Formats: sequence, C-alpha cells, structure tokens
Amino acid sequence: MLRAVLLVAGLLFTGIGLLGVVLPVLPTTPFLILAAACFARSSARLETWLLDHPRLGPPLRAWRERGAIPPYAKGMAVFGSALGFVVFRLASHPGPGATAAVALLMLAGLAYVLTRPS
Repeated sequence: MLRAVLLVAGLLFTGIGLLGVVLPVLPTTPFLILAAACFARSSARLETWLLDHPRLGPPLRAWRERGAIPPYAKGMAVFGSALGFVVFRLASHPGPGATAAVALLMLAGLAYVLTRPS
C-alpha cells in the first residue's frame, strides 16, 4: 500500500516539476527531488529514468551526491523571492508584523539555498 502511495506521489511531484519547466514562478527541481525520493521507494525504473534524464537528471544527481544547488537555481531563488515579496506587499498591504514574518521566512529560505554548495 505504501509503495502505491509513494508511486502516485512521485508521479504527482514529477507532473508539478514539469509544469515548473514552463511556468517561471513554479520551481522545478524541488518537486523533482521529492519525486526521485518517492520513486526510490516505489519504482526503480522511474527513479532511474528521472536521474538519467539529460535535462532533469544533472541537478537531481548533484543534490543527491553533494547537496548542491546550481548557481542559476540560486539566482532564480533570489529573483523569485524578491518578486514574491514585492507582489505580497503590493497586493495585500500587510501590517508591519506580517511583513516582518514573511521577510524573515523568505530570508531563512534564501539563507539555506545560498549556503548550499554549487
């Protein structure tokens, strides 16, 4: 039963990740990392396909081997976070508490991403 749930989750994460290829604000790699983890426990064939894919595989293998995030992805994370923060501020007119909370969460996420090896 767990294997079937992980297989479905892996397929779902793969689909979301592939949407991220064409939608600029939706990240690709985090969803594919989740998909690969699900496939590792449910389908060796799909895990191998994902890891050996010429375009999708290299960042997944780099993450698995070294916990590495490519410089391009780090730049996109900074850009996406900045854009998201600006949209948040302009669209919702939050108070200072909400603004600080969102800023701190985004900065914590960026700190994690930027401190990973490239």
